[in-house]
Amino acid sequence: MLAGLYRASQYRRSRMLLAALLLATGAAHGADPEPVRARFNDLVEVIRITPERAQPLLTALAPQARRTPSEQGRLLILSCDLTHRLGRHEESVRLCEQAEQIGRTTHDNDLIAHALLSKAYAVFGLNEMGQAHQLAWEAERMSAGTADTDLRVRAVISSGESFAEEGNFPAALAKIQSALTLARQSGRPLLMTIALDSLAYLYSQMREFDKGYDAVDEAQGIAAQLDSPGRMSVLKTTEYIVAASADNMERGTKALLTALALQRHIGADAMISNTLVNLSDSYLKQHDWHNALTYAQQALEQAQKMHNDAVAATAYVNVGQSYLGMGRLAEGKKNIELGMGWYERAGNKPDQQSMLVEYGDALERAGDLAGALRAYHRERTLSNELFETRRQKAMMELQEKYEADKRQRQIAMLRQENQVKSTELDNRRLQQRIWWLLALVFALASVIVGILYRKVRNANAQLEEKNQELKQQSARDPLTALYNRRHFQEFMRSHQALERRGAETTGEDMVSAMYLLDVDHFKHINDTHGHGAGDAVLREIADALREILRETDMIVRWGGEEFLAFLPAVPRGSLDEVARRLLAGIPARAIDYQGMQLSVNVSIGFAPFPLAPGADALSWERSINIVDMALYLAKGHGRNRAYGVRGLAGIDAASMDEIEQDIEQAWRAGLVDLSVVTAHAPELRLVS
Repeated sequence: MLAGLYRASQYRRSRMLLAALLLATGAAHGADPEPVRARFNDLVEVIRITPERAQPLLTALAPQARRTPSEQGRLLILSCDLTHRLGRHEESVRLCEQAEQIGRTTHDNDLIAHALLSKAYAVFGLNEMGQAHQLAWEAERMSAGTADTDLRVRAVISSGESFAEEGNFPAALAKIQSALTLARQSGRPLLMTIALDSLAYLYSQMREFDKGYDAVDEAQGIAAQLDSPGRMSVLKTTEYIVAASADNMERGTKALLTALALQRHIGADAMISNTLVNLSDSYLKQHDWHNALTYAQQALEQAQKMHNDAVAATAYVNVGQSYLGMGRLAEGKKNIELGMGWYERAGNKPDQQSMLVEYGDALERAGDLAGALRAYHRERTLSNELFETRRQKAMMELQEKYEADKRQRQIAMLRQENQVKSTELDNRRLQQRIWWLLALVFALASVIVGILYRKVRNANAQLEEKNQELKQQSARDPLTALYNRRHFQEFMRSHQALERRGAETTGEDMVSAMYLLDVDHFKHINDTHGHGAGDAVLREIADALREILRETDMIVRWGGEEFLAFLPAVPRGSLDEVARRLLAGIPARAIDYQGMQLSVNVSIGFAPFPLAPGADALSWERSINIVDMALYLAKGHGRNRAYGVRGLAGIDAASMDEIEQDIEQAWRAGLVDLSVVTAHAPELRLVS
C-alpha cells in the first residue's frame, strides 16, 4: 500500500513492506555541523534503509529539534515512521496524531499532510485498509497547494495505490501517471524513480507486464545515476514482483539475488530478511525444494536476529512448504503450524486465512487429503468470521449514519423551537406596548405552530420510512441483495420441516432441501483481478441462482464466497438434478469486468431436510454441518462437483460425532449414503 513508507507484496504472506524512498546515504553520520532541517532529511533515509540504526540518531537530534512547533511536529513524524517500521503500529498512530494536532493548532497544512500520510501507513499496519485509504486521500487534498514537491508526489502516489487496492485501476493509473509527470517536471531523479517504481507495480496488478518491465527498466536506468544501492535494491524487488506476476520466475529470481547482494553491501538487515523470504517463495513456485528450504532457513535466522516475529513466522511457513514438497509431511506440518501460530496470536486473520488456503493446496499436492480437508475447514471457519465481522462493521456504519441524520433533524427542530420561543417573547413585549396588535400576533403564532406541526409530521413520516429501510437492509446482504445468514437463522427458528407423501401426481415424497455452494479458486480471482472482480463474480452468481431456482426458494449469502439455497418443497428424486443445473448454469454465465470475460465454477454439498438418522430428525444447524462436510468432500476431490447426502443409517450419538468429524470415513463404514453429481454426467451413487 501507499508509496512513501511501505507497500505489501501480493506474492507472499511474507508481510514484506517495501520502502518507497530508499537512498544509501551516510550523511546523518557526518561530523560536520548541519542545519536541523537538513539532518531531518538525512535521518528520513536512515529510517527507511536501516531502521534498527536510526533510534540513537533520532535521540541525539531531539534536543536540537524543539525550537519551533514545526520542528517538534517533524520530529514526531520521524518517530512515527520509525516505530511503524519497527512494527509498533499503535504507538506510531499516537505519535502521528500528536504531530497532526500541532499542525492544526499552527495552521501548517504541510505538517498536517505529512502527519496524515505517515498515519495512513501505521493504520495500514493495523490491517485497517479502509481507514488508511481515507487518510491517504485526505493527505493528498491537504498537500494540493504545497510548494513541497516531494510531499505532493508521495501524496498523489499514495492516493493512486489506495485506489488500486480497492480495484479501481483506471483512477489509480491516472493518479500515478500525474505523479510521474510532476516528478519529471521537478527534474529530480529520485522522485522519478519513486513514481516509476509505483507505476511498474500497478502495471503488474493490471497484468500489463510489458509496460511494467518498461517502467522498472527506466527507473533502474535513472537510479544508476544516483549511485544508491538501497534504491536499486527496491527496484530489483519490484522487478521480481512484475516477473512473478508474468510467471517469469527465472528473471524474478535473478532480480531478487541482485537485490540481496545490494542489501548486504549496505547492511540493510531488515530488508535482507524480507528478500530471503521472497527468494524462498520464488524457489517454492519453481518446485526447487532444496533452494527454497535453504533461503527459508536463512530468513528465519535473520528474522530471529532482528527480533522480527512477522518475518520469522512466514519463514517457518516456507520451511514447512519446502518439507511438504520433499514428502517430509510431519516436519512440514510442524513448521507451518509454528508460523501460523504467530499470526493467530497476533490476531492477523486475513493473512492467516491466506496461509490456510496455501496449506490446504500443499497438503492436497502431497496426497494428504484428510489434512487438506481439515485445513480447508479451518480456512472456511476463519472466512466466515471475517465475513461476519465485515458485515457487522457495515451495519454499525449504517446505524451511525442513521443516528447522525436523526441528530441533525433533532438539532433543526430545537433551533425551530428556539425561534418560536424567541418570537413568543417578542410578542409578549409587543403586547404590553401595543395592545391593538394582539390579534395579529396571535394569528402569526397560529400560522407558525401549524407550520411546525406539519414539519413534525413530515419528520415522523421520514423516520418511519428510515426504520423500514433499516429493517429491510438488516435482512439483506448489501452486495448481492440476497438474504443474509441472520435472516435465515430467524426463519429457521419458526420453520416447520416438510415431508409430504403423494403431493405430486407421481406420488413422490416431497421434502425440503439444503444446497451449500462455494466458489472455486475465489482467492485467485481477487489476487489476479482485484476485489472489484470478486464482487462482480458474487453478484453474477446471485443473479444466476435467482434464475436457476424458483421464486419460492430462499437464497442466502452464507459467507464470503459461500451461498446457501433452501428449497422448501421439492420431490426427493429431483435433488441430484437441481445440483446438476447449478453446476452447469453458473459457469455458463460470462462475467464482464473491465473488458475481461470471467467464468467460475462452484463446488456443492446438499442433502434433504430434515435428515432423520433415527426416530428424531437432526436440527437444521447439524444438518447444515453435514452439508458443509459434503461440500468439503467436493472441494477435496477435484472441485466443480456436488456431493449429496441421500440418507443416514444406523446412527447413534457417537456415530453422528464421527460423521461430523470425517464424513468420508463414515461413508466407508456404511453410515452415510452419498451421491456424486457433475455438470454433464449422470450422478454417481457411492456404495461402501
